Amino acid sequence: MKKIEAIIKPFKVEEVKAALSEIGIEGMTVTEVKGFGRQKGHTEIYRGSEYTVDFLPKIKLEVVLADEAVDGAIKAIVESAKTGKIGDGKVFVLPVENTIRIRTGEMGDQAV
Repeated sequence: MKKIEAIIKPFKVEEVKAALSEIGIEGMTVTEVKGFGRQKGHTEIYRGSEYTVDFLPKIKLEVVLADEAVDGAIKAIVESAKTGKIGDGKVFVLPVENTIRIRTGEMGDQAV
């Protein structure tokens, strides 16, 4: 099993969710986060004073999948989240040792 963590632009969430649903992936966790990468934030003027906004709003999607579903999920996320502009985000793939469904006690791929 693998855990996919994707940091994307907020306005791309519905598009990514739809792309994952099309390939049969329905469960995910979505968190509103803030961060910056190479784009380093931007400056804004508020009441005549200039402020630097270092942390930009982003969305973090988390999905745990069986190994055979990972490549399709990555492709769906990248294709649907891409705008071609700086700040599109990143996808991380991490190993998952085990998963347990609390309600039934199922373990491994059955719990996903």
